[in-house]
Amino acid sequence: MSSRRRFLQYGSWTAASLAVGAGCHGGETPIQRGETQAQQRPDNQPDYKSTGVELRTSTPKQDGFYFPAEWQPHAATIMAFPPAQNWQGYGLSNARQEWADTANTISEFEPVMMAIDPADTKIAQQLLSRKIELLEYPLNDGWSRDSGPMILVNGQGDRRVAGFTFNGWGEKLPPYADDAMLKAHLAKQLDLTMYPIPLVMEGGGVILDGEGTVITTEQCLLHPNRNPGISKVQVEQYFADYLGATKTIWLGQGLTPDPITDGHVDGIAAYAAPGVVLLHTTDDPSDPNYAICRDAQQRLSGAKDAKGRKLKIITMPLGEKALHMGFYIANGCVVVPIANDPAEDDAPLAILRETFGDRQVIGVSGVTLAQGGGSVHCITQQVPHQAKAAR
Repeated sequence: MSSRRRFLQYGSWTAASLAVGAGCHGGETPIQRGETQAQQRPDNQPDYKSTGVELRTSTPKQDGFYFPAEWQPHAATIMAFPPAQNWQGYGLSNARQEWADTANTISEFEPVMMAIDPADTKIAQQLLSRKIELLEYPLNDGWSRDSGPMILVNGQGDRRVAGFTFNGWGEKLPPYADDAMLKAHLAKQLDLTMYPIPLVMEGGGVILDGEGTVITTEQCLLHPNRNPGISKVQVEQYFADYLGATKTIWLGQGLTPDPITDGHVDGIAAYAAPGVVLLHTTDDPSDPNYAICRDAQQRLSGAKDAKGRKLKIITMPLGEKALHMGFYIANGCVVVPIANDPAEDDAPLAILRETFGDRQVIGVSGVTLAQGGGSVHCITQQVPHQAKAAR
């Protein structure tokens, strides 16, 4: 079975402890550091205005903005250095080293902005390249794909932030109020205005082609711990209004077991180009992911994207110690989490090198990331270049 979720057996982490928010926060409670959900407004959105960010009441669709594809040119990559809260006793040093290795690798190809909890500035300076810009903000964890800003463009050189609501992956890992505010802090830092969005969603819950198509999972977006009672039609309207996606392709589930993200799509699939999707598969019928991956393949095979294209599906073997699908496309390179085991890494890396022939494919250790339930993609978020071009 895939062990992207091997953290279930890592230390004393269990689904039960996550459900009650206990036993995985280094002893910290939700009322420490002044982070209760009282910071939220009655509509359950954080008090973004306290950061000084300018909020918009219109929608990106009304204003001509959309979320571009990851392979479009970047101005920078946003990351967040992992604080101790959810990692103390569960591989904190190893996690920080993998975060740093990822950041240092990306910084050779494009600028990296690293959010850092003030308590961790010294260790971050020791591990990170001097090329990396360090930004001090209070943090709960380091998964910037999920808590960071999703930055939109309009083809006229302008950028704005889609501010989806973050609730700690269904309120599993409290406190999370600092992470819920991160997108607003960074929008202010980048001098970008932000659309506050009541839909609870993490960046890893969607993949997009930048041409009007989004792929997601029913398991995550329809989960009652995020958006109770919401319908597919309502979710699709949010995607249209706030991401510029006119076509939603629904997969059933993400990989299992997954007590944290509830089936993030970026663990099982990734866009490689318009009309081209990479998909994890396994040949082991005894693996619960066998049925999940087959169902995903059937759904993708029967789908057409927003441009009316049938999708080309490139399958990639599901690993045991690292989640190779969780790669990140940066300027001129693809950074891939690896297991440091040729028997597990060689086949996925070969597929990615063939798929991304115009980019350098670089492996970085992703074992601790996988034990924590994630990948390189989960700890990175792109800042698109201010290009003037129509999609």
